[in-house]
Amino acid sequence: MDQLPFLLLMLVVFVFFIILPQQRRQKKERNFMDTLKKGDRVITKSGIHGKIAELNDKDDTCVVETLAGKIKMERTSISLELSQKLQPKEKK
Repeated sequence: MDQLPFLLLMLVVFVFFIILPQQRRQKKERNFMDTLKKGDRVITKSGIHGKIAELNDKDDTCVVETLAGKIKMERTSISLELSQKLQPKEKK
């Protein structure tokens, strides 16, 4: 019986510090993928810099135009964190 409060506390900590932040990240990533548009400058997770040339909603792919040519890839391979570095900072 003495272990029940400890187990409940561990469960609460697990939910608040692991599960909820992960769900927020996934929602933000999904929103980023949905708002991609032609002409956006992006960086892929493998470090390739380019500009979106085409978007295909049927199979969730996109064509990224780089200096070396065009590459067709999955939308999920575009990095949210790195692409945000390309965006200019908003002036307050």
